[in-house]
Amino acid sequence: MTGAEGLADPVPLAQRLIRCASVTPADDGAQDVLAEALEALGFTIHRLPFGETENIYARLGSDAPHFCFAGHTDVVPPGEGWRHEPFGGVVEGGVLYGRGACDMKAAIAAFVAGVAQAQAGGSLPGSVSMLITGDEEGSARDGTVRVVDWMREHGEVPDFCVVGEPTNPTRLGEIIKIGRRGSLSATMTVQGVQGHVAYPHLADNPVHRMLALLHALTTHRLDEGSRWFQRSSLQVTSIDVGNTATNLIPAQARATLNIRYNDAHDAASLEGWIADLAHEHAPGVAIDFHRSGDSFLTEPGPAVSALAETIADVFGMEPKLDTGGGTSDARFITKLCPVAEFGLVGATMHKVDEQTSVEELRALAGAYAAILARFAKGLPP
Repeated sequence: MTGAEGLADPVPLAQRLIRCASVTPADDGAQDVLAEALEALGFTIHRLPFGETENIYARLGSDAPHFCFAGHTDVVPPGEGWRHEPFGGVVEGGVLYGRGACDMKAAIAAFVAGVAQAQAGGSLPGSVSMLITGDEEGSARDGTVRVVDWMREHGEVPDFCVVGEPTNPTRLGEIIKIGRRGSLSATMTVQGVQGHVAYPHLADNPVHRMLALLHALTTHRLDEGSRWFQRSSLQVTSIDVGNTATNLIPAQARATLNIRYNDAHDAASLEGWIADLAHEHAPGVAIDFHRSGDSFLTEPGPAVSALAETIADVFGMEPKLDTGGGTSDARFITKLCPVAEFGLVGATMHKVDEQTSVEELRALAGAYAAILARFAKGLPP
């Protein structure tokens, strides 16, 4: 079968995508597989390679409303101990196994199947587009962030976007993500003077100053949370001195932390706070910051309500609007258009034997078709 008829079932396409060993930043043909399917549905394909990353922006139609699906074909390394070959796309007992079955090649197949179903039923919005990157699991420097810039420059601005990240903890229909916390990492290096522990007056122990700094950072309560966000969290992820001796004061101490923060903060304010405490407790400290992205929120309104109502109709339960979890590429898309996230059950993402049930995958495709049909009636006022 070809065209919409052959793509209405997401399972075969999901298997083809999983069989591409697209461990970030490699593509291994995954974007070619997707482009072939989208072309069969009539999409115009824009291949947008940046750096080592393969990206696709594809659009079907030119009228309003313009609805966009977004996701990624790259995956994390599979690791060892799989029941089935991680890039085999095996279906056994009604379960699809493989790296990307959950996060998120299967959801991309559901995008395509949802479009095929809506197209066959004559219920597509004025335009449907797909923003699919190969750089979500990696540095995220040459993927969605650059495609969003390209879209803005070329007047490709959707009215609404759904990212197919696995948002549901245990069953489809539980959660829609309407925002994400920001993420800021800091590596702090304190220099000292190496020496014998029996003669501390001849040395300068950087560990003591580092411990004082970390105590000040970890005992400070950043906030109490906000309407849509939980409390911000600072976690120390590493403390290193490289010292294998018990009688040696080290010359250097290094620590790394990460803050997942809500809308009470931005990266600049947190960097200033860390720097002030660092120079108070460990003068001369060197700090290297890495910003993954500020927090964002798509304020609940008519479009989010339409999405939630459609999901409730399909799955028989009212989804919770949530902002928890890690970061996603929605943090870039929010600068272009309103965005929310809804996808598969995420229980096995990044795990050995990553999987999704065939029944749930087909149900997700049906939900995406229903969402398209809802937005084909026009964006709510």
